[in-house]
Amino acid sequence: MPIRNRVTELLGVEHPIIQAPMGWIARAQLASAVSNAGGLGVIETSSGQIEAVRAEMHKMHDLTDKPWGVNIAQLFVRDPREVIDLVVEEGVRFVTTSAGDPTKHTDALHEAGITVFHVVPSLRAAMKALAAGVDGLVVEGNEGGGFKAPTGAASMVLLPLVASKVDVPIIAAGGICDGRSMAAAFVLGAEGVQMGTRMVSAAESPIHDNWKQLIVASTENDTLLLNQDAPPALRVLRTETATRMARGEQRASIGNLDAVMDLYFGGDMEAAFALGGQVAGRIDAVIPVAQVIAETIAEFETTIRAMQHLVE
Repeated sequence: MPIRNRVTELLGVEHPIIQAPMGWIARAQLASAVSNAGGLGVIETSSGQIEAVRAEMHKMHDLTDKPWGVNIAQLFVRDPREVIDLVVEEGVRFVTTSAGDPTKHTDALHEAGITVFHVVPSLRAAMKALAAGVDGLVVEGNEGGGFKAPTGAASMVLLPLVASKVDVPIIAAGGICDGRSMAAAFVLGAEGVQMGTRMVSAAESPIHDNWKQLIVASTENDTLLLNQDAPPALRVLRTETATRMARGEQRASIGNLDAVMDLYFGGDMEAAFALGGQVAGRIDAVIPVAQVIAETIAEFETTIRAMQHLVE
């Protein structure tokens, strides 16, 4: 049964499940599968490869007739205005902004009739985004994979805190991979969820199978938060390379592009860092995106209904 709330209405989707905008991964192959399954696929810009991103946006028009969005990762984009122009050209109606000041581009996106959600890791950032006039927030707990605040709060704390202070719709990110965790996010104040690690491990994800199998094999304790004393911190899956970095032998960096490509698409899991959240410990199989979303919605509905007797 479709979920009807502010997130599904603003995004024009059947299910309020959004795919995270992972660099080099959140491209047309994965994003179109998410949109075709009733969620919202998102094209990334954090790779900084704008011409490649442009090509991926073109592909989306051929691969899906459903809504999709774009993330503008301000820290990694040389000319955010160029990306805004590209988004407008491609007819994109939904944008998330991240890794930067929400006051810089919200007005320009609104002038183009685009719905804007800003990604926030703290209440302070949420209030700044609200003052900038965003339409909603992606509230990102520190248990999620990728770039993180060194001392950020987990979703269980951050999500209800932000929800108690704002009246815009919230998409919860961090720790979500199925219907049970989606239901928990809704109880805590969200109206949608964003999945990163779950989508990285999906069958349509373009990364090498070695990374997917590392996610499947990981326990809930198999992530490391690197650079806690020297931001930006990174939450990554445990590998020999990541373990050495966690011991403080040297400061962790993403590495050069060749090394990143060797890991992402060559399968060398020691060449760079495999970003991933703690929720990897709850993922036990590589399955298609359509199955991820269908099973998530079914379990979400079952979980919510099962709780109703508690207040009857």
